[in-house]
Amino acid sequence: MRAMWKGSISFGLVTIPIKLYSATEAKNVAFRQVHEADGGRIQYKRFCTIDGQEVPYSDIAKGYELDTGDMVVLTADDFSQLPLSTSNSIDVLEFVPLESVDPIYFDRGYYLEPDKAAAKPYVLLRDALHKSGRVAIVKIALRQRESLALLRVYADVLVLQTMLWPDEVRGIDFGFLHEDLPEVRPEEMTMAGMLIDSLSEEVFEPDKHHDAYREAVLALVDAKAAGQEVHVAPGETTGDVIDLMAALQASVDEAKHTDKGADETKAAETKAAKKPAGAKKAPSKAKKPAGSKGAGSKPKTPKRSA
Repeated sequence: MRAMWKGSISFGLVTIPIKLYSATEAKNVAFRQVHEADGGRIQYKRFCTIDGQEVPYSDIAKGYELDTGDMVVLTADDFSQLPLSTSNSIDVLEFVPLESVDPIYFDRGYYLEPDKAAAKPYVLLRDALHKSGRVAIVKIALRQRESLALLRVYADVLVLQTMLWPDEVRGIDFGFLHEDLPEVRPEEMTMAGMLIDSLSEEVFEPDKHHDAYREAVLALVDAKAAGQEVHVAPGETTGDVIDLMAALQASVDEAKHTDKGADETKAAETKAAKKPAGAKKAPSKAKKPAGSKGAGSKPKTPKRSA
């Protein structure tokens, strides 16, 4: 990876030189606009709406349109004069519990790597943060914009999570909140609780989930490229839920059925693992489930997180 920003963390009187790397990358399938008849790429030219002339990129500036329709032109020199106190520094403002920050404020994530000479203060801040159970609220300037951010520990590295400013989170003003809402019956609440319990896990395991739509798009592209006939799956039909209790009960039953199947698979794996090494194999109609582990398998060491 290539560092996209270099600076330092200001932690009291301690300065920790670091490099910033993007922690995420979009996996969306990229498309180009093309002419359907021959596949030719569609190109756009930058031109001025006043003189009609094409404008080279070097002559393009930023403009802020006033309510009157007039345009205020700002050049690179104008932006260079703006005060950004955190232009080369991540300034720690305060430490707060992670659960006190609503995820609606989160934006982008970045990994922080220390310079070789700054490994010790980096590890000190990392371990102190983890031990405290808190995260640091900081300020940083990225791409000529000052951002509020959150500094936390993830998988033994410091992660910077940029945040939205309070006025960037839209207010909530939906009509139904001002109306008399229908009363939820106790039995419906109980059934909803059972559904939540049946679908609950101790931890979030991201590897269990995948982007089925992206996989389908890539399969479609491969089929088109190979000249195959493409069959589009029919869309699912949906309707209004008339009986809430019936829908909840059906959901609970389905979740229990899924859990029962998982338990049976786990039991089979455990039985196979405990079978003596010299025991004679009994004939089986089904193969041993993929991914089953022997008795000597070592559990994975969980990674530290905030």
